[in-house]
Amino acid sequence: MKPRPFDYVRPDTVEEALALLAEHGDDARILAGGQSLVPMLNLRLIDAKVLIDVSRIAELDVIRNFSEAGEVDDAMQEPLPATARGGLQVIENPRPHEKVEIGAAVTQNQLMAWPQLSQKLPLLAAALPFVGHFQTRNKGTVCGSIAHADPSAELPLALAVLDGEVVLRSRKGSRVLRAAQFQKDMLTTARAADELITAVRFPVTIGQGVAFREIARRHGDFAIVGVAAVATRTWVSFGVGGLSGRPVPSGFRLDPSKQGMPDWIGQWVEQLDGYDDLHATAAMRRDLFKNIAPDVIAEAVRCAA
Repeated sequence: MKPRPFDYVRPDTVEEALALLAEHGDDARILAGGQSLVPMLNLRLIDAKVLIDVSRIAELDVIRNFSEAGEVDDAMQEPLPATARGGLQVIENPRPHEKVEIGAAVTQNQLMAWPQLSQKLPLLAAALPFVGHFQTRNKGTVCGSIAHADPSAELPLALAVLDGEVVLRSRKGSRVLRAAQFQKDMLTTARAADELITAVRFPVTIGQGVAFREIARRHGDFAIVGVAAVATRTWVSFGVGGLSGRPVPSGFRLDPSKQGMPDWIGQWVEQLDGYDDLHATAAMRRDLFKNIAPDVIAEAVRCAA
């Protein structure tokens, strides 16, 4: 199948894109990488009268440090390589007010090639190799994956576990939503029809242990279940993707007198709303989580020690 006819517009600035969104609203779709949007258009699962291509807007093609005070640290900004329990805060972050801001035009491979990725965002460094394939990562964007909000996708899970932020702009102004506020349900977010996701922000986690693992039918497929964890010497934040309509984060304080994963986590996952599909039942997804979560959490804790 092929998509129904649509108009294609490629604005040069964010302001032009926002004007188009204000004009067309629900009839418009944002195109950045198109790795999820175009197949859905081809299958006519969604329609668009206007496609707004933001992939060549220079101000969206940037990775930079962002301070909690709301000011971009231009001194830390680097040019991109050519190819390159609900919102728990990670504690003991050596740079608690520092985040990395990733613009809406930044592709997944560009982020993978960023020299500071492993140091500042080690969880994303661990998760990105699981995202699709090299060819799709050349076009697929970081913000596009967050916007698509597939509950099995790796980047929305990382955003939830790190309690990251999504920056939204419209002609009426801008707002910043935390992951738990932005992620609503399967393929559903809090973005309004006239808003553009201009960036996502991930907290810097230098010196913390991380681990990421997923189970899929083939490498590059969406995960049946994915588990991510970030640990300090006293705290673990973790989350599960692919089980519910959105990634679900939680966390616990480490007890030096006890080893392994707390017993309550098994009860916690049983209480989550699950779904069945062609790949797995909700019960199977819960069992898979119980099998891989102890290893993921233990690996993150070992890396932090």
